[in-house]
Amino acid sequence: MSAKSAPVQILPGKSLGFISMSDDRHLYLDAGRASSLLIFTALGASLHNVLTRVKSHPQTYPAIDLAYSSTDPLRNPVVLQLPSNGLRLRFDGPDQRLRLIEVLDFSRVDLLYKNQDVMKGGKSTEQPTSSQGPSFRHVYNRLFGPSYPGEYIPPPDQSPYGTYVLSYPGVAFSFPLQHSAWSEQCDFVALLSSSAAQPATSMSIFQGSSWPEVRAKLFIQQPQYPRASAVVSKTRDSFADEVEEFHILGAGKLEASRRTGPPVSIVLGETSPQDLIAEFGPPDAIYRKHDRRISIHRATGTSGADPLNPNLSPGRNLDLPDTDHSSTNSIADDSDEETPAGQVSDPGSLPAESFFNYFHHGFDAFISHPCTPGPAFPASGIPDPTAPSLPSTQLVVTKIILHGNVPGSYPFNRHRRSRWTIHPDETSLGLNAESPYDEISERLRAVWKGSYSNPGEERATQRPMVLNRDWGDSPESSVEFLGGWEETTAKGQPSGVDGHDGKLGNTELFGFPGLLFEVLKNGAVSSLTVY
Repeated sequence: MSAKSAPVQILPGKSLGFISMSDDRHLYLDAGRASSLLIFTALGASLHNVLTRVKSHPQTYPAIDLAYSSTDPLRNPVVLQLPSNGLRLRFDGPDQRLRLIEVLDFSRVDLLYKNQDVMKGGKSTEQPTSSQGPSFRHVYNRLFGPSYPGEYIPPPDQSPYGTYVLSYPGVAFSFPLQHSAWSEQCDFVALLSSSAAQPATSMSIFQGSSWPEVRAKLFIQQPQYPRASAVVSKTRDSFADEVEEFHILGAGKLEASRRTGPPVSIVLGETSPQDLIAEFGPPDAIYRKHDRRISIHRATGTSGADPLNPNLSPGRNLDLPDTDHSSTNSIADDSDEETPAGQVSDPGSLPAESFFNYFHHGFDAFISHPCTPGPAFPASGIPDPTAPSLPSTQLVVTKIILHGNVPGSYPFNRHRRSRWTIHPDETSLGLNAESPYDEISERLRAVWKGSYSNPGEERATQRPMVLNRDWGDSPESSVEFLGGWEETTAKGQPSGVDGHDGKLGNTELFGFPGLLFEVLKNGAVSSLTVY
């Protein structure tokens, strides 16, 4: 099915948006003016935001193709193509934010600019089988007006046609042009108006004054617009300031830098659920913890030693992740079973152990009774945390799970990507969410090297456990621990929206004091638990 049932408004340098004729709940504010425009894709929107919206309308978007690098998915761009709708969306790898919107087939989408048809004569006179777009004359005379000279790209082979890119601020059109007709001395307006030029074959929306000026910095410049591309059925006041990055300081201390507001401090064992809601808004869902399948790995004997790693020094044991957090078992945002957000302000309404799931912020918070967080980094200058003096019935945050939303991973697209930086000392260079785990491990091994009592203890802390997230008929029964590594997918695996193709979704767990990394076979960190 084509998306032609709804016209799409072009907002150069901003977005594409469908005109909503029947639902006035969807509003987009442009320079203080409200209009009935449902934003489909806005530059700067997160991959999680866009893909979730697309998947929620399968009749409008029947085909979804996601392309990414299987070996380095966090540094290379991610491309979302909607072939039935003639659209291609390009996201940067590290932050997964939309950088380029492309229309590749004008026959599959009705475009408007300031309520005027982009295709000359409108859809009634266009051939539905043709993917060609508007002529240069229509773009230049009727839509966008005069322009500076564009950029000519010669054909890469023996093709008779090159490409002339005509740029305006925030939007560009590509016109096939006979290579034999091109000359630097030609008047580009006369040339593109002649029979040597064909109608546009594609259109791009980007942030910047022109395509040649933006091209080199397309995936690295700071996005101007937020990750949430539209306000849907909610007032703007209900959205908390979005988190840009988490800074992990050690000793159970984190700092969340935000888009516009001041940073927020989270102290494990002290920050309350009410503190989270005040700073990050109500959680998208609350999941009550009940899975005890790995409790045997956390049990201790009379000596207080870890049965898996009996040689660990006190306070250096590795906590294992709870298998039932929102990556596999969270209550959906629209579920009738979720705890209403309005009840969260009442501490008595929360279960003793539960997860606050912030899908749109990219993290989960485990709410429980106070316990001692992990130790401080040896060179950080921060003192080690102290154990609670007395048992307390007050619920606090005891763990934070930061989700990488790595394409190809089992939990892909359940959260938007969360970026983080670890600060083991004053430099902290190279330890971030995009770093391969081998680099992170090498650095953290050096940081903690003098803290182990013997080489056996150091080796014990680095013994990985294999986690399988892909057994069972539903996510609720998909988590198992395996005794060894099993081959899951070959290099160059086909990419897909669900991130797996019926094979075992194995990851490895590696731990350092206060930190637990879930690592994919390509070395990307799928999630980081701070405890």
